[in-house]
Amino acid sequence: MALTRIYTKTGDDGVTSLVGGVKVRKTNARIEAYGTVDELSAHLGLLASWMKDGDDKDLIIRTQRNLFTVCSYLATDKTKTPLAPSYTMDAEETQLLEQQIDEINANIPPQTAFILPGGSHEAALAHVARTVCRRAERRIFFLGETTELDNEVTHYINRLSDYLFVLARKLNFLDGVREQVWKKVK
Repeated sequence: MALTRIYTKTGDDGVTSLVGGVKVRKTNARIEAYGTVDELSAHLGLLASWMKDGDDKDLIIRTQRNLFTVCSYLATDKTKTPLAPSYTMDAEETQLLEQQIDEINANIPPQTAFILPGGSHEAALAHVARTVCRRAERRIFFLGETTELDNEVTHYINRLSDYLFVLARKLNFLDGVREQVWKKVK
């Protein structure tokens, strides 16, 4: 796909197009949902830029590819453009995240308290991505109040935030950074 023009000027008035050409306001719930997923992907790109090459980094990049699928799904209103392409998540991608979560949890110390986000640079970035993922999930469920959602999309996004949490813990563990636990300030 070659983009010859980046700007269309239609956004100047607060309007954009969904997949299939349907015009909506930039404040539309779909735009909020896939815009937040896009923001999450950008945070994952930043995280990947700091990570060493290997399986963890490869999974982050794979996740970015999956998030493009999620964005495409969210940017398509099948009720208005039924002939538009269908974008869906494969259940295997959620299962892969679950497997990674289980594997990481089996290889790091058990969590015994609430953990403050932070630690190593990479772990802190994973925590930021996790919080953006949770916001994306909220935006998707807000869209779901007026639109039927594909369960595979919601399951994937929910599991992704869990994965990012345990990944942050793993990154701290591997870097020898002690996690800070929550204690009530006196």
